[in-house]
Amino acid sequence: MTEYEFSGKTVDEAVETGLKTMGLERDKANIVVLDEGKKGGFLSRGVPARVKISRKLTDGERAVEFLEGMFSLLDVTATTELDENEEHTCINVVTPKSYALIGHRGEVLDALQVLAGAVANIGREEYKRVVVDCEKYREHREQTLKRLANKLAEKAVRLGRKVSLEPMTPYERRIIHATLADSTEVKTASEGKEPNRYIVVIPNNLKPGADRERRGGKPRFDNKPRGKRPDRREGFEKREGYEKNDERKEGFDRRRGDRNRRDDRPRASGLPRSQRQPFFGTFLGNSNDMKKDEDKQD
Repeated sequence: MTEYEFSGKTVDEAVETGLKTMGLERDKANIVVLDEGKKGGFLSRGVPARVKISRKLTDGERAVEFLEGMFSLLDVTATTELDENEEHTCINVVTPKSYALIGHRGEVLDALQVLAGAVANIGREEYKRVVVDCEKYREHREQTLKRLANKLAEKAVRLGRKVSLEPMTPYERRIIHATLADSTEVKTASEGKEPNRYIVVIPNNLKPGADRERRGGKPRFDNKPRGKRPDRREGFEKREGYEKNDERKEGFDRRRGDRNRRDDRPRASGLPRSQRQPFFGTFLGNSNDMKKDEDKQD
């Protein structure tokens, strides 16, 4: 914001001189009185009045000035292009580091847009929407959301159940609603609370019971990317004792590996099973009973 200083015999004269020089109307200028001046007397010289005049910034220009200050804090070199009229204010940002200002799915750009809108609407009675764009990201994102809306609408009709989208900003939800507004097969609704408010696509052929919530009450977002399920066999080295078709070799003990074969495993007698002699005998009863009988004999 450029300021100029003017002087005159009085404040009004200094202001009129400044407005005429800058070609501004009084209601479109910021006027700051630096010195009201003083009339000269018989033995003293007068002091001229001094004022500082600058052009009032429009709503969009205030937002641009704010954004340029944010770019400096973010250490990003960028230039702005302002398109402003009575209905809308669009600010396009040009920078070699576009991702730094766009962020993941436009999170940084959305934050800058909210702040710029708040600055632009200072002192206004009616809110005026401000759009901050970078390298035509808004246009590309809008086309992506439209394709996604049509795709999930087809899925909802095909399966006969509700289809939920991941939480989005109000601007992106508005695009989804507008895209499917004229559909004769589905309707849309917003559910949840900010910042986790999301859109649900409801088919007209909704099957009975298909609208029940999942266990725990958590929605299933159908446009959420799902990673590949890990292969549990990956990195598995076959231990000795397994055949190609994962069958066990004869005598292989899974817990001990093949260190001890069942036939060679030590037993209570100290001999392997193959060397042990068959045992034949008569059960003589409990050892405690036998001890009692010995005590009686004594």
